Amino acid sequence: MSDLKIEGFKASDIISALNSAFSGFTEQERATQIKKTNGIFELRISNADKTEAVWTIDLKKSGSVYKGPAKPKPDVTLIFSDDVFTQLAEGKLDGQKAFLTGKLKAKGNIMLATKLDGVLKTAKGKAKL
Repeated sequence: MSDLKIEGFKASDIISALNSAFSGFTEQERATQIKKTNGIFELRISNADKTEAVWTIDLKKSGSVYKGPAKPKPDVTLIFSDDVFTQLAEGKLDGQKAFLTGKLKAKGNIMLATKLDGVLKTAKGKAKL
């Protein structure tokens, strides 16, 4: 799914792997993940050039990942750098610590933001992130 890739973003590969993992879910696995998460995450990621890319993880209705702003509106918008997102996805950085130190900003349902870690871990088990 190269349509999720954006040049100059390490996050592109992670988002693509996440999408592959979701695509590989059975209907039952997808339904379980949607029920467990029940939210739409809008990821606003800036690279070293201060260019912003936006991806959406929909785990409320479709169980999919797509490029661009959330439609309908997201339950939580997460704003961070490409490096911070990569470290979170690789398990090298704790989401709560990133939030408390200002490396991660969240708008909307902050409690939902805590579920992103689980989403990334689920995908990591399915696809090598």
